[in-house]
Amino acid sequence: MGRATKLRDLIGMIKDKASISKAALLSKPNTLSLHLAVLRATTHAPSTPPEDTHLHALLSLGDASRTTASALVESLMARLRRTRDAAVALKCLLTIHHVIKRGPFILQDQLSVFRVFGGRNYLNLSAFTDSATAATLALSAWVRWYARYLETLLSTSRTLGFFLCSASSTLERENQEEKMSSLMNVDLIRDVDSLVAMIEEMCEVPDHSLQGNKLLYEVMGLVGGDYLSAINEVTLRLREFGERLSQLSFDDSVKLMYGLKRLEGCRERVAVVFSVKKASVETLWGLVGELKDRIGVVNECRERGKVVSEFGEEREGD
Repeated sequence: MGRATKLRDLIGMIKDKASISKAALLSKPNTLSLHLAVLRATTHAPSTPPEDTHLHALLSLGDASRTTASALVESLMARLRRTRDAAVALKCLLTIHHVIKRGPFILQDQLSVFRVFGGRNYLNLSAFTDSATAATLALSAWVRWYARYLETLLSTSRTLGFFLCSASSTLERENQEEKMSSLMNVDLIRDVDSLVAMIEEMCEVPDHSLQGNKLLYEVMGLVGGDYLSAINEVTLRLREFGERLSQLSFDDSVKLMYGLKRLEGCRERVAVVFSVKKASVETLWGLVGELKDRIGVVNECRERGKVVSEFGEEREGD
């Protein structure tokens, strides 16, 4: 087993060198640096994440111009679509996550509008399988889940109007906080549903141990940061609902209650996936319980109001 693993690692190194040589021969001069940056960040090394120096170089290239950023995203997506190696696929997905989290705005923008598969940003890895070894087969489950998660993160970010976990979106988040009270109920419910969908996808992370794999630790570190960002955004919107609860229509209160129940259904699982003790997390769960109770009271009062309206007075025992 150890000999087979070493052989696979050696073959991976040879593939990396061959890819770099091929890029040097076939790439146009103006795109060579982009292809090389992608290849260096997404090597075949099975358990080590992209080196920060390579990520920094890639993100810096993406800040040059819109044309350069577009070509860089295209190169990264092409690398992801063509590979059958689980480690390479995970590194491509990690690189996409780093673009979302700390990339320059121009590169994030090109990622968000990248058109594949009918005009939507599907990473299309639902059938990805690397069956070379038991380890790569296990990693394949992570590839499929991580791709789904990033698709959900991108979708949620489009719904919110900013990249949820990005340092470059600080101003957009602050502006949205200021105008929260002016948002319509339908928009707030849409936001909550999208954030809950993201947390639900986090709960689908493969169950098996990270087994000391630094690549997977890097994945879960980034997702864990997203989780705390999502908690903050959900809390902000639920507090706003707390202010306007008595003004909600019955239909809106039903939709909100459904979202709260979905969110509460994640509580045990996320506690296992993210063993974090944060006041913001406890605040959210307390707020969820409080809103559920208050919605129940409001709807009960509405029902009692109907009895009064229909019969002219409340009957004893009604």
